[in-house]
Amino acid sequence: MKRNIPNAITCCNLISGCIAIVFALYGEVSMALLWIIIGAVFDFFDGMSARLLNVSSPIGKELGSLADDVPFGVAPSCIVFNFLSSIHQHVVFLPFIAFLIAAFSALRLAKFNLDERQATSFIGLPTPANALFWGALIVSMGDKLESSSYLIAAVVVMIFVSCYLLIAEIPLFALKFKHWGWKGNEVKYIFILTAAVMIVVPMLMGLGVIGISAAIAWYTVLSAVTSKRN
Repeated sequence: MKRNIPNAITCCNLISGCIAIVFALYGEVSMALLWIIIGAVFDFFDGMSARLLNVSSPIGKELGSLADDVPFGVAPSCIVFNFLSSIHQHVVFLPFIAFLIAAFSALRLAKFNLDERQATSFIGLPTPANALFWGALIVSMGDKLESSSYLIAAVVVMIFVSCYLLIAEIPLFALKFKHWGWKGNEVKYIFILTAAVMIVVPMLMGLGVIGISAAIAWYTVLSAVTSKRN
């Protein structure tokens, strides 16, 4: 019985992604983001439960990657697709560029399964981080982004940049702790504290969840800087 618990949690992650997709395609991007976050919670606990119950298995690893592409690849693609569709109905092909996010997320997850270097850190931007970046950006800044053709062009450029970051050979730290002391965890604690400020302050200022996108961008920059020093 217990060996099925992690896989059941993984399936909940997949279902959360399906619900997020439906909300995204109906234009309910805030609800879509909420279900992406719920999926991320399930994603966190499926691996943890497998380790705690000592029931890790090859099928669980493969199922995890297959499931992750739904909330963290297809769902954010649908959010961006809906956004671009609503403002560029006369440019038929443009919104479909958003689905590059789903394709490169799938490639990122496949690489993760085969890459033995990513046991304690990441190579390339993790798909949950990319999904949260796009969801929070469109939820918070969608109205402002559609007000300028230059900003819309910037969104398209960011799609290509995020797709590159997903598969790039760039080391990024993971929030995994072997101990809770400061030494050896300096970068992780600095990120947690600064990211909390970046997320909470805009919310208090009535700017919504744009701080999530800012925190993801900060995570990428901080990882790149600290990896070069190491």
